[in-house]
Amino acid sequence: MSKDSFAKILDTIKPDLVIYDFNQPWAPTFAAARNIPAVLFMTTGAAACSFGLHMLKKPDFEFPFPGVRLQGFHKSEFQNIVPKASQENENADKEASKFPTDALDAMRRSCKIILYNTFRDLEGKYIDSLSILTEKKIVPIGPFVQEPVLDATEETKTIMKWLHNKPNSSTVFVSFGSEYYLSNEEREEVSHGLEISGVNFIWVVRFSLGEKVSFEEALPMGFVERVGERGLVVEVGPHRPKSWPIQALGVVAMPMHLDQPLNARLVEEVGVGVEVERDENGKTNREAIAQVIRKAVVGESGEGVRIKAREFSDRIGMRREEGIGEVVEELVKICEGKLVKN
Repeated sequence: MSKDSFAKILDTIKPDLVIYDFNQPWAPTFAAARNIPAVLFMTTGAAACSFGLHMLKKPDFEFPFPGVRLQGFHKSEFQNIVPKASQENENADKEASKFPTDALDAMRRSCKIILYNTFRDLEGKYIDSLSILTEKKIVPIGPFVQEPVLDATEETKTIMKWLHNKPNSSTVFVSFGSEYYLSNEEREEVSHGLEISGVNFIWVVRFSLGEKVSFEEALPMGFVERVGERGLVVEVGPHRPKSWPIQALGVVAMPMHLDQPLNARLVEEVGVGVEVERDENGKTNREAIAQVIRKAVVGESGEGVRIKAREFSDRIGMRREEGIGEVVEELVKICEGKLVKN
């Protein structure tokens, strides 16, 4: 949405409140010009944001929570995105520094509070850290998780029929999100890792708009035949979300970019996931992938992860209503004019 279009919407609707994303750091400025309070809603986790903000504001001091850390390849990648504040205007790549600059600006302009898509059971200490770093109240919303929607398409029917024939807690759901597309090498290693693991899986394969290739061509020769009924590969187009009701097993974390490496540290810290190790060049291999999958799904050493994952799955449902209640209370205060000034 353009700034002009946004301004016209504000003038037409005249809302009591604006809730904005950090990708539109200019939104609160437009709202303030019309005496409309604006509140930032962050969909990124509190741990990742706390780490990044600490690196920006206190680059010479260690992050106080060692459970969330970056090493090797991911550390150098993160440093390219979040340069030291003292270097930001002189030496840093302008495109690389745009993300932290926009996020900082969006946080600074939020009216007294910042909404986060999380809950205290998961990220309590990082929520408190963010409150200190931003000098604003951090309000976790629950978290807000989209409920699975079962449509009546043949694809969905096929998937659900396939799942019903598998034992409970025996299947891995493989997806790398809607904003990342595996390279040929990565796809090859993931394919062989799934095959070697011996575990049932549903793999959502995505291709960018420029890739004119079917998943049969993209996967190793004979892969589909070798895994047989143990695996189901589903092709999904760019930014076409899919949601299915799959019981929590634990997270097999294979972070690729942005905040994913920090999120991987978090799920390991709280005990609901296991991360696939990479070498110093950021490469992973099929054996490492298979080992972590087996541990998370069938291995005795992964039983604690599976139990924790089920516990957190239950907590999400319980905390959602509590979080929304607090959010409503805070937003009502702002709309009543008690906290309009930043």
